[in-house]
Amino acid sequence: MTTVTAEVAPARTRSAAVKLRAGLPWGAIGSIAAGTAAIAAHASRFGSWIVDDAAITFAYARSVASGLGPVLQPGAAPVEGYSNPSWLALLTVGRWLGLFDHGSLFGIPDYVFYPKALALLCCIGILIAIYRAAAVVTRRAALVTLCAGLLLALIPSFVIWSFSGLENSLFAFLVTALASLLMRAVVEHRMLTAKVAILAGVLAALAALTRPDGLIYVAAFPILALLRVTRPTLVPVIKYSALSGLAFAVPYGGYIAYRLVEFGQLLSMTAVAKGQQPPDTQTLIRVSEVIGYGGALAALVVVVCLGIVIIHPSKLRLGLVALLVPLSLALAAHSVLMPDWMGEQRFATPIWPLFALLAALAVGAATVQLNLRARVVLVLAVVVALVPSVSTFKDKSALFRASPTFPMCFVAERMGHTFEHYADLLGVQQGTVLMPDIGGSALTTRMVIVDTAGLAEPRIAKMRGEGTVERDLANYVFDEAKPTFIHEHPAWDPKDMAKDPRLTRDYVPIYNPESVQGHNDWVRRDAVKDPKALEAARAYATVVAGAAYVTTAENPRRSCGDTLRPQ
Repeated sequence: MTTVTAEVAPARTRSAAVKLRAGLPWGAIGSIAAGTAAIAAHASRFGSWIVDDAAITFAYARSVASGLGPVLQPGAAPVEGYSNPSWLALLTVGRWLGLFDHGSLFGIPDYVFYPKALALLCCIGILIAIYRAAAVVTRRAALVTLCAGLLLALIPSFVIWSFSGLENSLFAFLVTALASLLMRAVVEHRMLTAKVAILAGVLAALAALTRPDGLIYVAAFPILALLRVTRPTLVPVIKYSALSGLAFAVPYGGYIAYRLVEFGQLLSMTAVAKGQQPPDTQTLIRVSEVIGYGGALAALVVVVCLGIVIIHPSKLRLGLVALLVPLSLALAAHSVLMPDWMGEQRFATPIWPLFALLAALAVGAATVQLNLRARVVLVLAVVVALVPSVSTFKDKSALFRASPTFPMCFVAERMGHTFEHYADLLGVQQGTVLMPDIGGSALTTRMVIVDTAGLAEPRIAKMRGEGTVERDLANYVFDEAKPTFIHEHPAWDPKDMAKDPRLTRDYVPIYNPESVQGHNDWVRRDAVKDPKALEAARAYATVVAGAAYVTTAENPRRSCGDTLRPQ
C-alpha cells in the first residue's frame, strides 16, 4: 500500500509539478476562461439582484471603513451581526480604495459591481484550483477543468449564491483551494511537509472566518494523514497534524480573542440568534437534499464511475480518495446546519466545485478505461442522467430569475427610505425602528434599528436562541425598547404581538396595506406632534411604500440608484 510520506516524488510527477508551478499553459487558460465565461453568463440572468442579508455586511463594511467600528449603523452599539469576517475585510478594503459604496463603476452601482466582481475572481480561483488538482492525475487537465466549469455554470445553486453579494464565492474558493492542495500533496507524496501542513491550516482558518461551518475543514489535513498512517510515519503524522492545527489556531484564535475583547462573547450574535442545535440522526437525511437538487441519477452515474476508477491503484485513485475527504466534510457541514429559508441550497456552495472536479475526473477516467461497448453504454448513461438534471436546473434558474430571494433594493426602498421619510414628515430627529429586515435598511435610514430577527440585537438574539420569543419579545418591545416606529412582520413577530393592547395604546398606524396582510407600519403616539404630519406620512406611505411592492414584483433584479444613503 502506498503511504503518505515526505519522500521525494517520482521523476515524472516531479516534472509535472515543476511545469505546473512555472505557469498555466494556454490550454488551461482557455478552459478556465471558457468556464468563467459560462458561469458569468448564467450569473448575468439575475441582473443587479443582491440578497438583503448581504447588505448587512455592506453596512458593517461602511462603518468599519468610516472609523466607527463594528456597528450596524452610526449610533448603534458594537454588535457582531455578521458571520463572515474575511468577506467583511474584502468589502472594507474595497471601500477604502473607492471601489465600493461610493458611486458607480462602469455605469453599474458599485454595491452591485464590486461584490459580483469579487465573486467572479473567486470563480476564476476555483477553476485554477481545479486545474492544478487535475494536472497531477491526468494529462487532460484542461478538458477536466472545462467540463467542471461548464457543470458549475449549469448549477443554479452555485451561480445564484456565488453572485448574491454574500460570502459564498469566497467560501467555495477557499474550500476548493484546500482540497486542491491536499489532493496534490497526496499524489506527489509530500503530504507530511511543513509547507503543506501550514497552508492547509491557514486555508481552513480563512474558511472558518468566512462562514462558521468552515471550522470543520481544520480536520481535513489530520484525517488525510491518519488515513494512510504506518508505523514509520506515526510520529510525522502527529507532528504535522499539530503544526497544521497551530497554523489554524493562530489566525482563527486571534479573531476569537478579538471577539471576546470587542463583543464580550465567544459566539457571533448570528450564532446566538439562530440557536444551532447539535446534530441528530435526522440531519443525515439532509444529504439527500443536495443529491436530489443535482439529480439522483447523475449522482449514481458518478458513483459508478468512481467505483470503476478506484478499483485499480493509480495516482488518480490517490487523488480521488484525497478529494473525498473535504467533500465528505462539506456534506457533513451542510447536513448539520439548520435548514435555510433562502432556498436553492445556499449552504451547499462549496460542495458543487468539489463534486464537479470529482465528476469530471471519475467520468473521464472511467470512459477511457472501459472497452468500446461499455464506453458507449457509459456515454449514453451520462446523457440520460444529465437530461433531467439540466431540465430541472433550467426551471430552477428561470423561477429564481422571476422571483429572487428578498432583494436588497426592496428593503432599502420599502423599509429604509420609507421610515426615513416618515421621520422627516413627523419631525423625528433621532428615533428607533423595530424591523427584521436590516440590510438595505441600515444603509438607507438614520433611525437606529432594533432588529426583530436578533442578528444585531443581543437581547432578542438570546430570546431566539433560547426559544423564548413568544413569551418575552412583546414585553421587551413595549416596556423596554419602546421603538419610535414599528414594522410588523408575521414571520418574525410573536403570533399574539399584533393583538397586544399595548400596541394600540402606545402606537398609531401609518400604513396597513391590504395586499400584504400583517406588514403594517406604526409610530409612537408621543412622537406625533401634529395630526397633519401624520396624515402626510399616511399619504406618503400609500403611494411610495405601496409602489415598492409593485416595482419589486415587476423588476426584482434592478438596482436602486448609484448610492444607498439616508435621503
